[in-house]
Amino acid sequence: MTFSPADLTAIWLTLKLATCVTLLLLLVGTPLAWWLANTHSRWKSPVSAVVALPIVLPPSVLGFYLLVFMGPNGPLGELTQALGLGVLPFTFSGLVLASVVYSLPFVVQPIQNAIEAFGQRPLEVAATLRAGPLDRFFSVVLPQARPGLLTAAVLGFAHTVGEFGVVLMIGGNIPGETQVVSVQIYDHVEALDYAGAHSLSLLMVVFSFVVLFALYAFNPRAVLGTGVK
Repeated sequence: MTFSPADLTAIWLTLKLATCVTLLLLLVGTPLAWWLANTHSRWKSPVSAVVALPIVLPPSVLGFYLLVFMGPNGPLGELTQALGLGVLPFTFSGLVLASVVYSLPFVVQPIQNAIEAFGQRPLEVAATLRAGPLDRFFSVVLPQARPGLLTAAVLGFAHTVGEFGVVLMIGGNIPGETQVVSVQIYDHVEALDYAGAHSLSLLMVVFSFVVLFALYAFNPRAVLGTGVK
């Protein structure tokens, strides 16, 4: 496999994007998964449906509405402009935000399933020992849900690396800014540079196999899209 300087830049940008998105998803997704696993609120079903939408929604549809939402006339776009931040579409920051939304279910669902799997008994025991809510969360929930957290991190990272539709809609194809590996492969094919497309595609195949092999070796009961069973 040989890679051009543009390919190497796209690879670096893809890894940077996937790392940022995975960290943000773990920060946002873990408390959300905890709430979904424990709440009896009437909002649980609607929130669960919204979280799972990216699994069934075409990426172009999701990307279009995110583009409108973050655009100059959208609610978020008007807010960012009022704050002097400009608009997010066709920027790396916009790409991160869109990727967080797109990969959200692949992080929330494994963590939620892991939390539901160990039940309420460990938390009840911790409560009898006078552990507060935060103490129970950090000393009981996170250690018990570690398999789900690792599965979520792997799936969130891998899913972000493999994005195309949402990336193209929100980020466009700006070298060094939003041109990730999947878009670079598309560029190679459009230019009839099949050798370049083959090198990057083979890299993605190897990466995907290694990720899945590691996931199933660590957690044989993991189910893609739903996480830990």
